[in-house]
Amino acid sequence: MSNQVPQGFSLAGVHCRIKRDPQKLDLTLVVCDRPSTGVGVYTQNLVYAAPVALDRSRTPSDRIRAVVICSGVANACTGERGLEDARQMARLAEAQCGAADDQALVLSTGVIGSFLPMDRIAEGIAAAAKQLGSSQAHLEAAARGMLTTDTVIKMAGRSVTIGDRKIQITGIAKGAAMMGPNMATMLALIMTDAPLDPATAQTALRASADLSFNCMSVDGHMSTNDTVLLVANGAAGGALLAGADLASFRAALDEVAIELAKAIASDGEGSTHLVTIEISGCADHAAALAIAKTVANSPLVKTAIHGADPNWGRIVSAAGYANVPFNPRGVTLHLNGCLLYRDGAPVQFDAAAVSKSIRDNRDTLVQLAFSEGTADVRFWTADLTAEYVRLNADYRT
Repeated sequence: MSNQVPQGFSLAGVHCRIKRDPQKLDLTLVVCDRPSTGVGVYTQNLVYAAPVALDRSRTPSDRIRAVVICSGVANACTGERGLEDARQMARLAEAQCGAADDQALVLSTGVIGSFLPMDRIAEGIAAAAKQLGSSQAHLEAAARGMLTTDTVIKMAGRSVTIGDRKIQITGIAKGAAMMGPNMATMLALIMTDAPLDPATAQTALRASADLSFNCMSVDGHMSTNDTVLLVANGAAGGALLAGADLASFRAALDEVAIELAKAIASDGEGSTHLVTIEISGCADHAAALAIAKTVANSPLVKTAIHGADPNWGRIVSAAGYANVPFNPRGVTLHLNGCLLYRDGAPVQFDAAAVSKSIRDNRDTLVQLAFSEGTADVRFWTADLTAEYVRLNADYRT
């Protein structure tokens, strides 16, 4: 089983009454048995949550011992009280695992503008500390404790043998909406027993995020709380990874991050389709990414896919307003492998067959090829449905 808890980690997920439904877990505690490397990538929104401020100030680090996550309240736009609540969450986690100040990281997700119920969170952290373990059930409970409107838990793992060491990489994540450029209303924690120094871990995580979480969108709305953490405790032993060994680790890390990102896009609120957008032939990576994001965030493209409508005009025209220069006569479009548009002009195709291919499959593939260069990007999004509108219209009311 690839979704194993790496050596030296223990986890728990509990219900501490942040959420009304007692069946919904709302607090996760992850503890390392030794000081560990901890690094993160965060939202680029100028309005960012207190946990983001705290974690940014503590990473990169080589002494992280705990991560505590609450779901239901984002602790965003909560001023100085919110910052103190985030610090208190960290202190409570540190106390439970015998750690010192600044050895815990904090994640929160949920409604913006509400204060954390700190009495309940304190009880939850204490309860979680008594339930820590490293079984599959503990991992699933931890993954469940970070969900909000998600419909499924999101986990991914890889085992990689490097020399005589077996290294485990396992990630848990949440996210279903407010998904926009440069991550989304998403949290992810990736754990590994590989030995990594903070600078190497930061470089690896940033590169993985650019291939995965930064290539994923549901609605184009950038959140206040986006955070991806990588915690590496070195329990697999041996020297710090470098050279070919590090390359093998990074390839596996990329796979974990991409699997989590696709799971988030696939679980977009109310979605019926996971849409993969492959852009090729661009002048550079930035151009390819800009076109991919523009197509992914087009309401007309997203609703067409929901309706199984092979409306190539919406896709091509979205590319045209991405503020990227290209030759319109050099554009070719395939949808689910069927050629719809070639060298800037439509071609005859069986619209009913393409429509059926969309309707009968959750996965939809959009391939746009340009004639400007060799840069390419793969991007993931979801369709836009009436259920998405209902969920977000009723989120607070």
